[in-house]
Order: sequence, then structure tokens, then C-alpha cells
Amino acid sequence: MRTSRRFFLSGASALAATMVAGGASAQDVIADILKSSGRGNWNDQFDARASEGGKVASTLPIVSLQTVAYTEQAIAQYQNIVAQGGWEPVPDTKKLQLGVIDPDLVPLRRRLMVSGDLAQSAGLSEAFDSYVDAAVKRFQARHGLPSDGTLGQYSYAAMNVSAQVRLGQLQTNLQRLNERAGTLGNRYVLVDIPGAQIEAVENDRVVLRHTAVVGKIDRQTPIVDSKINEIIVNPYWNAPVSIVRKDIIPLMRKDPNYLKDSKIRLFAPDGSEVDPLTVDWSTDDAEKYRFRQDPGAGNAMASVKINFPSPDGVYMHDTPQQSLFGKMMRFDSSGCVRVQNVRDLVTWILRDTPGWSRQHFEASIKSGENIPVQVTNPVPVFFLYISAWSTGPGVVQFRDDIYGLDGANELQITSAL
Repeated sequence: MRTSRRFFLSGASALAATMVAGGASAQDVIADILKSSGRGNWNDQFDARASEGGKVASTLPIVSLQTVAYTEQAIAQYQNIVAQGGWEPVPDTKKLQLGVIDPDLVPLRRRLMVSGDLAQSAGLSEAFDSYVDAAVKRFQARHGLPSDGTLGQYSYAAMNVSAQVRLGQLQTNLQRLNERAGTLGNRYVLVDIPGAQIEAVENDRVVLRHTAVVGKIDRQTPIVDSKINEIIVNPYWNAPVSIVRKDIIPLMRKDPNYLKDSKIRLFAPDGSEVDPLTVDWSTDDAEKYRFRQDPGAGNAMASVKINFPSPDGVYMHDTPQQSLFGKMMRFDSSGCVRVQNVRDLVTWILRDTPGWSRQHFEASIKSGENIPVQVTNPVPVFFLYISAWSTGPGVVQFRDDIYGLDGANELQITSAL
């Protein structure tokens, strides 16, 4: 049974009111932390209850009525934190990890307690113990960082964004969520640009989640509202003019064999093939030609391309550069979206298309033949910019404001470091 928007909004209001007007644990959280004992050293047994809040991982979609309700609750929580003075900066000059004993662990513990990642019962000792390790990993997961428990420059930068700025980020993104929640349908694909991640959603539940690579700061991935209507197996790649101008022409000036080695063929406006060695690469005349890369292992889109109508001409695709998915900051494309484990997503998209089982799909890739496939039931696809949201009580997610759309320079962590 579909729960109404009114139910979630009223539920969030009630939860927020309880938190703000309720017991001392909410109203005096920072005062209580400052008075915490120095407990939590190596002689203590690990207690899972020392990690606050719910699990970070969730099958709740980023854009949903439930997310709106939880984000409103998070805003009330952060308003309370700001009203009490926020959190103090954490010293950021040391590599802190499990096993370290250091005075900087005291402000670190306080910071993690205020944000709800560490229980006050863990105490304010100088030990980076199992309590702190679990809390740091939880903090990192909530901020889209590798959950390795080691504090480096990106973790410190995310930790030292002020509570006031984080509150503003939540409020800005609540407006974005309100605009789209409940409007995306029962089955769709969502690309969250600042999160560099993809969700395949069905019946208000994330059934697949994929790591993505999205556009660079100077080649931004646009907002998209469309439907996936075609899958191309073993696609040709036609280089856009922007890549020809910024990448290919400079490469040809350095290495005249670049096009041949990359299996990229050159075509004149009349469709005739052109020998690259006859082109004057010292000028920009090459922009008038079409650059087409043949299908194959070295193709820029690798095994598959996911097509949909878009005024910006963007699409989703596989990539031969699988190592990019392991990067922490995956803002590396020219605007299109690269998808990790793309074959799983394509299989899900083609579920209702007769004759396109996973087995047939894999066999078609191995054939090397260029095969366009029309999707029987086109799947809605949305590229949205959501950099802060909540998927449950105490589970507040923040991402790098890579394109600077949230209004605070501190949130552009990638470009600031």
C-alpha cells in the first residue's frame, strides 16, 4: 500500500518536534558531550551500541516521499545543533587511525558525538579505539568517502564544514527533493550527479546501485528528464566537437599516429573517409570532420551504450577505464555518465524486451557486432543534482558540491583541496 505524502510529512514534523522539545538528550546534546567522562580506552570491551544512529546503507531511493520526511527531520536536528553553537573544528594535520593515542582524539570524539556517529557513552579518551573506528567509518560512509577508518584530507575537510553550512545544504536540497519526490514513477533510473552514483528503482525500492563517473567541473553533466529507449551493443563512438577540439587535435599534434592506433576513422561532411595524414593539424580545420571509433575493447564506450533523447546529447555507457570507478572523486568525463557493472543495469532495462536475456546479451557482446536494440518499455531516466538528504533517523547523507550549486564555497571540497 502506498503511503501518502501527508503521512510522511506529518511524521517528520512529529519526530522533529519530539527531538527539539523532548528530553535533555536532544536539547542539551553539546553540553552533555562537554561533560562526558574520559571513558573508552583499550581495556574496554567493544560495545556495538557505541555507534549511534541506524545503518547508513539503505534501499530507500534518494528521491522519495520518505526521504523528504527524513530530510525535514534532519533539518530540525541540525537547527538544534546550530542553536547550541555547532561543533568545534577538528585538528587536521595528523593521520589518525585505529591504535593511535593522541590528544586530538578528544575534539574528534566530540565532533562525532554531535553528529550522532559516536555515542556519549564512548567517552572522551585520547585513544583511537574500536568505538572511534566504527564512528569514523560511519561518518565516511555518510559523506560518500571510502569507509576505511583513516582520517585524511578529504575526511577532515568534510568534518570541518560548519554545522551552519551543512544546515543550509540540507535546506537547499530539500527544495530539490520536494520538486521531484513522488513524480518519478514506479520504475526508473536515477543518476545523482554530485554523488556520482546510479540507482535503479522499482516500487519505491533501490534494486540496483552502481558507481558512476560524471562530468568534470568544466564539462558538467546536465540535468536530464528522459526515457531510455535504445541499447547499443558494441557501439561506434562518435567524438563530440568539444572532445575533438580539447583532446584529439592536441593529441594529433603530438602523435600523428594517434587516430590509427586508437582505431578512430575520419569522415568528411560528404561521408567519404579521410586519411588523417592529409589534414593540417596545426589549425582547427579538423573540427569539420566526423571522428568515429570502431567497436572493440579499446572503444571509449567499451561494450554498451544506453541511449535516450537529450538536448545536450549525453548518454550512459561502459568504459575500458574501469580503474576510474575506484577513485574517490569520480568527476572525470566530458558530460556523459560511465557506469560500473553496466551489464547488470542493461539486463534490468531490457527485462521486458523479448529475446534479450542476460545470456543473449553476453553472447552479443562477444560477437563484436554493432547491434542496436529498441527497448520495449522505455525506462524513465533522471539526472538530478542532490548533494544532501536523509534515509532514516540520524542517517544524514552529504556529498561534495562539485559544481558549486549549493551556495557555499566550503562545500566544493574537491576543488578546494
